[in-house]
Amino acid sequence: MSLARSSSLVSFSFCESVKPEIIIDSNEFSDLAGFAEHFSNVGLMGQHRWNGNLDAFNDILRGGFGTPEAGFTIVWRNHKKSRRDLAQAFDTLLDIIRVHGPGGEEAVDQIDLRLE
Repeated sequence: MSLARSSSLVSFSFCESVKPEIIIDSNEFSDLAGFAEHFSNVGLMGQHRWNGNLDAFNDILRGGFGTPEAGFTIVWRNHKKSRRDLAQAFDTLLDIIRVHGPGGEEAVDQIDLRLE
């Protein structure tokens, strides 16, 4: 019994690139002011400072303030801690993020959210 070897090449192409991730770690803050500082450092890479104004957060997610232009994923680690610490502000932040994600009014911004 002999096995014939094939010399054909296999190629792969990827249509979609992996979006950059912004990692929010709830262990790094305990109030909205702390979240704003943390997001400024990890999301805006220290290029801009966000003061915690929720209307401004909405503008930031539209782009042009240091966030990746072709969309990104916000990975919110330890989100249950933030739900407790931030209370209503947590729900408002999620609502704002979801407006910029799949099915949202501003989905063109391509912001995904993953709660961990």
